[in-house]
Amino acid sequence: MQSIENRQFTLASRPHGAPTDENFTLKTVQLPALEQGDVLLRTIYLSLDPYMRGRMSDAKSYAEPVAIGEVMVGATVCQVEQSKNDQFTQGEWVLAYTGWQEYAIVKGDGLMSLGHAPSKPSYALGIMGMPGFTAYMGLLDIGAPQEGETVVVAAATGPVGATVGQIAKLKGCKVVGVAGGSDKCQYAVDKLGFDTCIDHRADDFAEQLNKACDKGIDVYYENVGGKVFDAVLHLLNTAARIPLCGLVSQYNATELPQGPDRLGMLMGQLLTKRIKMQGFIIFDDYGHRYDEFAADMQTWLSEGKIHYREHLVDGFENTLNAFNDMISGKNFGKTVVQVNQPL
Repeated sequence: MQSIENRQFTLASRPHGAPTDENFTLKTVQLPALEQGDVLLRTIYLSLDPYMRGRMSDAKSYAEPVAIGEVMVGATVCQVEQSKNDQFTQGEWVLAYTGWQEYAIVKGDGLMSLGHAPSKPSYALGIMGMPGFTAYMGLLDIGAPQEGETVVVAAATGPVGATVGQIAKLKGCKVVGVAGGSDKCQYAVDKLGFDTCIDHRADDFAEQLNKACDKGIDVYYENVGGKVFDAVLHLLNTAARIPLCGLVSQYNATELPQGPDRLGMLMGQLLTKRIKMQGFIIFDDYGHRYDEFAADMQTWLSEGKIHYREHLVDGFENTLNAFNDMISGKNFGKTVVQVNQPL
């Protein structure tokens, strides 16, 4: 094998607040020769997702933190550049978990083949991957929306929120989105088919939400937390359901929010209104149901019932900036970094 230089982002220190260049090392390593059973993967697309901020921290969570000096984790769509593994051939596309690096040598375990000519390979990181699956199971299994109910979803134009809202419309619900900026809100209504979408940056955000949800809220799909949840809480109906997917507004927080302690009020609302709030980790809790999701989503996409938007960033060196833009809501759609050109 011709010697290949592999650039990697490794974690140099744990961020305090938003990650900075000082928290990462962009290093170049020489890849070793392939051994029997090895597959050399060329990263084409790297997925950037909010959960990664938690993996940079050493706080106790559902997954182990990335160790200092290790490659930052992440899902990837790769092509097989060389193979000494009978199960994979040169040029084949695969879904992998090789992280923030341009190449990787793996044994083949855990790779999902996408074939030699997938029409939209990066979709495996978004609408047909973890974000789409998260939206589907969180809404339908935990949220259990019924026709005529009101569903509110935060981060409404992100890869999870956009999918949640569209599925809720397919189930006959009224859908109210919450997003940052007029362009995103207009997209949610005009392209995704939401009934309305409210800019959380508006001074009268809470008043607008109250008006839009004139019959209360039956399902609130939580991606954000913070002031959006504050505005939602008193609008929740009896027996409302809250799939708790993420709290992106808090991921870079270095201290508890200012203001009065609202825990008692929250617990009181959960009790008296018999509200169901449930967190979930998609592959831990629902991995056995992926085929069910994939069948439905492929049908909806082929019939034009679900729309999907990518925020494609070109250049591996731009990964950290793209990640911080996503956390702060500057992206528009599913953030994917194009690391290399296809073979």
